[in-house]
Amino acid sequence: MSAENKEVVRRFNIEVIQNGNEAIFHALIAPDFVNHSAPAGMPNGPESMWNTFQNILRPALSNLRVAIHDQIAEEDKVTTRKTISGVHTGTLLGIPATGREIAISVIDIVRVQNGKYAEHWGLNTLSNVLAALSKT
Repeated sequence: MSAENKEVVRRFNIEVIQNGNEAIFHALIAPDFVNHSAPAGMPNGPESMWNTFQNILRPALSNLRVAIHDQIAEEDKVTTRKTISGVHTGTLLGIPATGREIAISVIDIVRVQNGKYAEHWGLNTLSNVLAALSKT
């Protein structure tokens, strides 16, 4: 099962985050999905996850890419260390385009149930990236 769960997470990262495929997003996310990393007071269901990629990252980053560096699976959880990168060509959380290449380091834990994302926890360096961009 670990290999299958790792493939679900890999597919989500490449086809949903990198490529923006909404049909695959809906195929790989459980209707009762919970994003435990959503900001306090913000929605934490499936659409909050889609919003992050489609309405925040994708418009701000051209040539958006996801590089998976490590994946570790145990029971129903998959931990992934990855980098989301692209060129900052649109406004990113209020910061106008700089034309700079940016890289956001991410460590995610995803609980996979029946081949779908059921829960997500994660840490990332987006705040560091935003701080660096605002200094230019």
